[in-house]
Amino acid sequence: MPWGGILAVGGGAAVGAWSRWGLGNLLNPLFPTVPLGTLSANLLGGLLMGFAMELITRHAVFTPEMRLLVTTGFLGGLTTFSTFSAEIVTLLMRKEYLWGAIAMASHVVGSLAMTILGILLVRAAYSWAAA
Repeated sequence: MPWGGILAVGGGAAVGAWSRWGLGNLLNPLFPTVPLGTLSANLLGGLLMGFAMELITRHAVFTPEMRLLVTTGFLGGLTTFSTFSAEIVTLLMRKEYLWGAIAMASHVVGSLAMTILGILLVRAAYSWAAA
C-alpha cells in the first residue's frame, strides 16, 4: 500500500473526526433529544461530498492522494454511521419512537439531499462563471 495514500487517509480522517467532535460539543447541548452535532456532521459531509464529487469529475488535477484525503479521509472521519446508529437505538430504547423516526429521516434523506445540492451548486457556479 503506498505511503501517500496511507498518510492522506489518516491525516484527513483525523481532521474530520476532530471536526465532528467539535460540532458535537458545540451543538449537542442545544437540543438534547436529537443530537444536532451528528446530524450537522452528516449533512455537512453530504454537501461537501457533493462538492468533491463534482469538482473531482471536472478537474484532472486532483491526484489520487488528494481524493483520498478529502473523501475517504476527511469526509469519512467527519460523517458517522456508527454514532448515528447508536443515537437512533438510544432513542428507540427510551421509547421515543417519533424522535427516532425524525432523526433517521433527517440523517438519511438530509444527507442524500445535501450531496445532490453540493453537486448542483458546483454546476451552477461553473455555469455562472462561463456566462
